[in-house]
Amino acid sequence: MPSIMEYSINVQGRLMDLSEPQVMGILNVTPDSFYSGSRKQTEQEIAVRANQIVADGGTIIDVGAFSTRPGAAEVPEAEEMERLRFGLDIVRRELPYSVVSVDTFRPDVARMAVEEFGADIINDVSEGGRTGVAGVPLGQGEDYPAIFRMVAQLRVPYILMSVQPTLREMLMAFAREVQQLRDLGARDIILDPGFGFGKTLEQNYQLMSQMERLQVIGLPLLVGVSRKSMVYKLLGHTANEALNGTTALHAIALMKGASILRVHDVREAVECVKIFDELKDRRIESLKS
Repeated sequence: MPSIMEYSINVQGRLMDLSEPQVMGILNVTPDSFYSGSRKQTEQEIAVRANQIVADGGTIIDVGAFSTRPGAAEVPEAEEMERLRFGLDIVRRELPYSVVSVDTFRPDVARMAVEEFGADIINDVSEGGRTGVAGVPLGQGEDYPAIFRMVAQLRVPYILMSVQPTLREMLMAFAREVQQLRDLGARDIILDPGFGFGKTLEQNYQLMSQMERLQVIGLPLLVGVSRKSMVYKLLGHTANEALNGTTALHAIALMKGASILRVHDVREAVECVKIFDELKDRRIESLKS
């Protein structure tokens, strides 16, 4: 187990302590996310899912309106905004004080979510605009990516996800991108290694085996492996059967320094964190004695 890192982020003036790992529940207001259990489109489905995330112990609700699974169709920006407005309105009505993350790589969508619905965190799976739909380059037309400028302006925590295939390339890219964000005035930055994005099955597991080395950057880590192909392809089944493998990887990710788990199955992840915390407390006691 790596050294225990203590982090916190400023969420709308409230400090969220990440020294105890948090669980982020996925709420997809899309018709085509890779895991059918996460697709919620009706008002009732969205309300039930949001309340269930919190009831099961999730502390962040991650709302997405653009599927990034391989082969996903391009979603026009206007449609992404329409889906998000519908979903965020329900979440805010049902759970007005919940911490809400919005999964988008588009600057104007991020601004809408923060300014109209008080979204607390922006979760960008494009590595600052490097990709749009999974694996499709967006291009880099500016010294500072537009989404970096936007999150710095909005003053909200930002999740920067990597599409780099190896740890070495990831560390180099993260160092450069974090400095860009700092130059623009961004404060609370969370790093996501991007399991399943731009990586082969073997590269995903190689990265997991070395993930603790990302702590050298000194920022909290989010891990999203829930029911992904790195689980079910290795085990020879489907996303619907991938809960057990996902939980195994969650335990490993926590031992390697994850501060946030992004998950479909909230209760199971919360239980995993509870067991990890019990072991961590025993370790701290043994170090003091």
